[in-house]
Amino acid sequence: MFLEALAPDTVLQIRTQHHHYTAQFLGEGAALISGHPQYCPQPVQVTIAGSTWGGSMLKLRFIGRGMHLEFHHPDYTLPIITSPIQEIWEPVELASDDSAELDRFHDKYH
Repeated sequence: MFLEALAPDTVLQIRTQHHHYTAQFLGEGAALISGHPQYCPQPVQVTIAGSTWGGSMLKLRFIGRGMHLEFHHPDYTLPIITSPIQEIWEPVELASDDSAELDRFHDKYH
């Protein structure tokens, strides 16, 4: 998924082999990211460089399943490179009517 295609304030959940990240995109490659216990346990503003297959070739401002996300953290000189991305999704907010319906379904079948 190309970052240019995302509206500002889009939130993505990114599950890698080892961690689960939440990224809120701010535009121009900037994002608030959290989910790594050492590098970003709390949201921190980073610059998303793109994704790699584990080598030196970088697909700029792109996030892809099976690839390693690469971002620049303000406290580190070298880029942070994640383990391979397993899943990427945009959380869906339920309207209050949908939430009530989901609760009724859950109560009925669980």
